[in-house]
Amino acid sequence: MERLIGKRILVTGGTGFVGSHVAEALLAKHASVVVPYRSIDPRSYFATASLAQRTILSVCDVTDARRIFDVVTKYEIEYIFHLAALATVTAAYHNPLESIVTNVVGTANVLEAARRFPGVKGVIVASSDKAYGKSHKPSVETDRLAGDHPYEASKSSMDLLSSAYIKTYGTPVVITRFGNIYGPGDNNYSRIVPGIMQSMVTGMPLELRSDGTYMRDYVYVGDVARAYLFMLEHLEEFKGEAFNISTGVSLSVLQLIKKSEKILKKKINYRFMRTAKNEIPYQHLDCTKITKLGWRPTYTLEKGLRLSYRWYTKHNRNCFGIHPSKPF
Repeated sequence: MERLIGKRILVTGGTGFVGSHVAEALLAKHASVVVPYRSIDPRSYFATASLAQRTILSVCDVTDARRIFDVVTKYEIEYIFHLAALATVTAAYHNPLESIVTNVVGTANVLEAARRFPGVKGVIVASSDKAYGKSHKPSVETDRLAGDHPYEASKSSMDLLSSAYIKTYGTPVVITRFGNIYGPGDNNYSRIVPGIMQSMVTGMPLELRSDGTYMRDYVYVGDVARAYLFMLEHLEEFKGEAFNISTGVSLSVLQLIKKSEKILKKKINYRFMRTAKNEIPYQHLDCTKITKLGWRPTYTLEKGLRLSYRWYTKHNRNCFGIHPSKPF
């Protein structure tokens, strides 16, 4: 994508797990990447990949409307990847107001900055499969958004708000809804893949919040970064649209554990805690829409887990310092 050379791109949430991979992919295309941040975790992928030395860092919180507009205008931003969010169901359960303010008000501030500054040519917003709420069938983009707990409702709301800006102001927005993202650099051990990695590398027991039957899609973070760049490449065609992005393959928690043991040839000592609250029992995304347009996942579960395990093994002294809650 030669047209990205020198383009000024803002990545909110760029120091986080997914955002850092997106920033790295943009840097590989020689874009000029601006990352607003509140703090940088030395255990993060952003830190271990030395991305601070290659991006423009700006102290900023997306909940501060004036500051986010200042950043957009100061750096004459052309494109925005809006990934900043309170990212876990557990955190949202205990701190719903923070989830609502960050996910909804933060999104409104980013959309307002894009609307007000004429230099912005496009915004790609990270929603989630959680925006669909509870369902017993694969979710398609035309399904009703129906989050019914704080985290899910905040994702439904930011998704609907993005659509409102598209329809009301013609803001060039693309909405993405991903399945469960995993890969190097995810240090949130309340998620199942980091929990599995922590158990395999350290020998710590894996304590599961659920009964192990809950179904999820799993998509490798490298494919997520590719999908974001694909969206940017086709922004003129895709603006105003929402896209599901995943592998199209769902696994229960127990199935994922067994596959991980087989692929990585290590046993996992796990036990069921059954403490899950507000969890969605079944989530599966139908990603036919985006695959028909040319994007497909390239990482198999085997390859993705191997790459993840390699990273967690290399960085185990740093990345396993904090494990605040139990994996799903």
